[in-house]
Amino acid sequence: MRLLILGGDGYLGWPAAMYFSAKGHEVAVLDSFIKRRWEMELGVEPLIPTPPLHRRVKLWEEIAGQKIGLYTGCLTEGRLVYKVFEEFRPEAVIHFAEQPSAPYSMIGRRHAIETQVNNLSGTLNVLFAMKRSTPGGHLIKLGTMGEYGTPNIDIEEGFIEIEHKGRRDTLPFPKQPGSFYHLSKVHDSNNILFACRVWGLRATDLNQGVVYGIDTEETARHPRLNMSFHYDDVFGTVLNRFCVQAAMGHPLTVYGRGGQKRGFLNIRDTLQCLDLAMRHPAGEGEFRVFNQFTEVFSVLDLAELVVQTGRKLGLETEVEHLTNPRVELEEHYYNPVHQKLSALGLQPRLLSEVLVDEMIAKIVAQRDRINPEAIRPRTKWRSV
Repeated sequence: MRLLILGGDGYLGWPAAMYFSAKGHEVAVLDSFIKRRWEMELGVEPLIPTPPLHRRVKLWEEIAGQKIGLYTGCLTEGRLVYKVFEEFRPEAVIHFAEQPSAPYSMIGRRHAIETQVNNLSGTLNVLFAMKRSTPGGHLIKLGTMGEYGTPNIDIEEGFIEIEHKGRRDTLPFPKQPGSFYHLSKVHDSNNILFACRVWGLRATDLNQGVVYGIDTEETARHPRLNMSFHYDDVFGTVLNRFCVQAAMGHPLTVYGRGGQKRGFLNIRDTLQCLDLAMRHPAGEGEFRVFNQFTEVFSVLDLAELVVQTGRKLGLETEVEHLTNPRVELEEHYYNPVHQKLSALGLQPRLLSEVLVDEMIAKIVAQRDRINPEAIRPRTKWRSV
């Protein structure tokens, strides 16, 4: 299959490119490298240096004997997007090419606007390019569980059947996003749903939980094939931050009381989910939603698990509660449905099984590179 991966330089895009290339697909990637610019502006960087994408693509070809096509440019450039789709004619498109951080989108006006312009216009250009060049192709778009927020009812997979004044209908599940970034994902979902309904496109929206992991089978083949592992306050995830703090012997910084619950999954399971979605594509005119996670943890439970796991490696640390810089419920009901990927054959890895060897031990080996000043939260949702 001809597979185009948008955002091929990123934490998810690069391992996905190698994963599908190793399976024999004809893979091409596109990236503008704008996230590297954002990282430089904020003074943050991955724990392990990530070589330029051009070098990794060349190294992969030398090691695996498989070629990955490389396009450079931004999805906001409509003519470029048209050119790439006309030239490569992808049968499937995996779309990771968006500003991925809630804290970044909340820094200020410019960052909020940049997030929404980048994410929305890029996705719209992709939809128009598919309509023009590959109307039968399958769009696999990275969404987020954060689109839903934390409603006081079970979270269905994208749609909910409701009864109102004696009439019934199935409608998109109500969204309560918690940042301008999550809002951009909601708008994306609405635009894709519209394009499928009106133009007959086919799309799968993967509402993904928090992804963790440092290696995949492909990145493990050479040290310079690594992906970007962030632990800072803007692009890092809560679990990455906790693991890095444990490796330092620093208290694990829990925002507020730590009752916030979220879904989590391993990076290798993300690749498995993409594979399942691609091998079982949406139908013509179909917009479907998969809730993509394997386990649910509260932030405090996650911190305590990391503390206990760190002790097995001789690391002594504790939990420190900080004033929550975000506006979110800290105690809430959270029961999201996630059955569709399991029905397709997802075999999950559990966090407790990989936390020692695949996470903390590898971070300990790199702890001389940790920048403690990058961890403390700098962005506040409220200005007062």
